[in-house]
Amino acid sequence: MEVTALIWAVTLGILAAAFILDFVVVDARPHVFGPKQAARWVVAYIIGALIFAAFVWNYFGAEYGQQFLAGWITEYSLSVDNLFVFIVLMSSFAVPEGLKHRVLLIGVALAIVLRGVLIVVGAAAISRFAATFFVFSAFLLYTAISVWRSHGKEPDLEGNGLVRWVEKYVPTSRDYAGTKTTVKISGKRHITPLFLVILAVGTTDLLFALDSIPAIFGLTKEPYLVFAANAFALMGLRQLYFLLDGLLGKIIYLARGLAIILGFIAIKLFFEALDGTTDIEVPHVTIAQSLTFILLTLVVTVITSLAAVKRNPSLALQSEAAHISTEAIDHRSEALEHIPDEDSKT
Repeated sequence: MEVTALIWAVTLGILAAAFILDFVVVDARPHVFGPKQAARWVVAYIIGALIFAAFVWNYFGAEYGQQFLAGWITEYSLSVDNLFVFIVLMSSFAVPEGLKHRVLLIGVALAIVLRGVLIVVGAAAISRFAATFFVFSAFLLYTAISVWRSHGKEPDLEGNGLVRWVEKYVPTSRDYAGTKTTVKISGKRHITPLFLVILAVGTTDLLFALDSIPAIFGLTKEPYLVFAANAFALMGLRQLYFLLDGLLGKIIYLARGLAIILGFIAIKLFFEALDGTTDIEVPHVTIAQSLTFILLTLVVTVITSLAAVKRNPSLALQSEAAHISTEAIDHRSEALEHIPDEDSKT
């Protein structure tokens, strides 16, 4: 797959234009982002991803078009876990409703940049060391088992060392100041909680990328497709956040489905590593077969979840979404409590 500098530039330009349009048009006047508005934008980003898939399919070939679709669907599915953590972060930092869209908009932009760095590193490792797929395979298999076992586990709010470091060493205000990320207090510049929560969203996503990026490299080795799939998944993820309560609360077996997908890709990577480093004949899983498996797994996950909740509605109250919502209430304003007020500083 030969991707010219012009195609890269146009792609990055379109993605940047989408963020600027979102920032200027949608977020020009901070407001509560309702489900209907979120639904329209989710559909718009899905259509955008499908248009991009059609471009790749026609310009580079059906094989690469299928690789992008498989990668995008996988990344979008795996990124749902991000949403649960975002809910707790928003509550922990007591983000006002009207600022949540801006937090996700800028936080996701930061996440895409950080993921881009990981993609470059991963692509370089794969090109130099064929055995890298053995490492990716083992890591994904471990992750799949962890996801299966940790269904409904509470997110770790203490895991973001960078945010804790900034809180400790950079003057920080405990109060929001509208859309400002810094304010002047007693002649001294302070960062606001808005800056901290944006930093938390962007950098916490990097932890999730450590399993999702190896997963997509199991579906395509093309850095261009890996980056595009991640970008489209994260851009659509922002709007999906505001639909979480209505759409995901009843998908009680989501973690199981994602674990199965990760396990499947881990096995696929292991076969590819064997094929590239030994003379052993191994089964070859085509991208069409991978795409079919991923879609079927997601469909079965949704159908079985909805059927189980219909038979026993109380199961929805025990789902990961319900559990995370409860934890979000428990952690409300927790992050702000670690920031000393001005009186205590003086």
